[in-house]
Amino acid sequence: MSLWQKPEHDRPAPSESPSSSAPTVPQRDHKSSSPATIGQSVQIEGELTGQEDLIIDGKVDGKIVLEGHHLVVGPNGRIHAEVHAKSVQVSGEVSGNIVADDKVEISPSGSVLGDITAPRVALADGSSFKGSIDMGSKPRQMSSSSSSVNRDVPIAAGAIKH
Repeated sequence: MSLWQKPEHDRPAPSESPSSSAPTVPQRDHKSSSPATIGQSVQIEGELTGQEDLIIDGKVDGKIVLEGHHLVVGPNGRIHAEVHAKSVQVSGEVSGNIVADDKVEISPSGSVLGDITAPRVALADGSSFKGSIDMGSKPRQMSSSSSSVNRDVPIAAGAIKH
């Protein structure tokens, strides 16, 4: 039995009509719905904006803006775009700068060529990244005594060239 079904003993018999006081099936709200998906065979050129979470397994060239929402670049996703979202998870390829309000995560199969600006960044062992990372605090969180620190963080021994 799913959460959306009444138990067998609570259902009216086929000849009975449901009463007006009978509970209704709960409606899903917008936030609990599954994310939108751009499939492998879909190619988009231009600006892509949205007000819901998005999974991209196709190809996007241009700009992606999902303010307040999550973007997942699937293993077959190929993005050549500037990206702004609440969080970004990369399992495919992104060529372009990424700005995230919360977090950017690059999985072992993920590749990013561009700059990342986010308060939290996670690079999995085996991921590929070339660019800079800015994890600076947002202006409202900065104290007057804070200073800027630049660090080079090696991802894998093969990624560093001497």
